[in-house]
Amino acid sequence: MYERAIELLEAELGDEILTLDPQDGQCFGFNAVAASVWRRLAQPADFDQLRQSLIGEYDVSAEQCTEELHELMRVLVDRGLVRYAPTPA
Repeated sequence: MYERAIELLEAELGDEILTLDPQDGQCFGFNAVAASVWRRLAQPADFDQLRQSLIGEYDVSAEQCTEELHELMRVLVDRGLVRYAPTPA
């Protein structure tokens, strides 16, 4: 499951989000797709849930969505914005 790792101050700019980490002053800008994922992560979600919601929202193939979502989640985790906790079997 993926979940937000930190709380950010957020400002909606159309379908994009500009965020600020009040702890260290870092700003992050989320394009429309990243903003959509960030909104969904208000509640923990697994990769398949995120992918299915994006496929339903955007005109994208499952293969392209999978590839690009993996990259987005890697970036969000690397930047400390999102954490991944494996689902117990």
